[in-house]
Amino acid sequence: MTNRPVVLITGASQGLGAATALEFSRSGYDCFLVARNRPNLEAVASLITTDGGNAAVCAGDLGDLSFAQASVQQCLYKFGRIDVLVNNAAWRRIGTMRQMELDEWETTLRICLTAPAFLAKWCGEAMQAAQSGVILNVSSIQANLAPGICPAYVAAKGGLDALTYELAALYGPYGIRVLGLNLGAIDTEMSADYVAENGDNLSQDLRRFAEDMIPLRRFAEPQEMARSIVMLADNRASYMTGTCLEIDGGWSHQATPYSLKHRQFPQEFSK
Repeated sequence: MTNRPVVLITGASQGLGAATALEFSRSGYDCFLVARNRPNLEAVASLITTDGGNAAVCAGDLGDLSFAQASVQQCLYKFGRIDVLVNNAAWRRIGTMRQMELDEWETTLRICLTAPAFLAKWCGEAMQAAQSGVILNVSSIQANLAPGICPAYVAAKGGLDALTYELAALYGPYGIRVLGLNLGAIDTEMSADYVAENGDNLSQDLRRFAEDMIPLRRFAEPQEMARSIVMLADNRASYMTGTCLEIDGGWSHQATPYSLKHRQFPQEFSK
C-alpha cells in the first residue's frame, strides 16, 4: 500500500479531469485515471510522472457498470487505498426533449448519474474501512438553470445533487465527506460544441452571452476549477459535507446582462 493519499478521477483524459489530476498530483496524491480514451489518459499520466508524481490509467466506458466496478478494484490492487473519488465524467447530446431518443437519455443518465452512484458505493466500501474519505460529485449550475436543450444532462445533474445529500447522510458517521460542485462555464471541449440545425457553430455567440452574464466576465480555466476541487478534498475543508457549492464566477445569482446594465448606468458598468 502506498503511503501517499490516492485519488480516483473519472473523465481524466482531457479538460477539467486532466487538469484536476495534475493538481492532485502536485498536492501529493497518487492518481488513478479513468476515461475512454487510452492514448489521452496515458498522455496525462506521462505529464504527471514527468512532474515527479505517480499515476495509473484504466480505459473503458463508464456506461458499462462492470467496467466501472473493475476500475475501483484495479485502483485498490494498484495502490491499496482510495482516499478521494472525483466523479467528473460526463456525456450529453444537445437537443430538446422533443428530439431526445431513449438510448441517448439512458446513456446520459448512466454515465452522469448511475456510474457516479455506484462508484461512490464501491469506493465508499474502501473508505468506510479506513474511516475516512472524500467523494466529490462534479455537477453543474444547469441543474438549476435549465437551458431547454439538454434535458437528460440537466436531469442527471439535478439527480447528482440530490445523490450528494443522500450519500453525505449515509457515509458521514464513517468520516466520509460528500460534496457536490455546481460548476459554471469552463473553457473546455464541452463549451465548443453548440451547433445549430443548419450547421452553424453557435459556441462563440453563447460564450459572449455567458460572459455578459458572469460577474467575473470570463470563462473559468480548467486549472482554477481544479484548484477548487483539490481544496475541497483537503482536511482544511474537514467540516464541509452534504452540500453543493456553486463555483461559477457569480453567474447563478446575477439577473441582468452587463451590456444592458451599461446602457442603463454607463458610468457604473462597463460593456
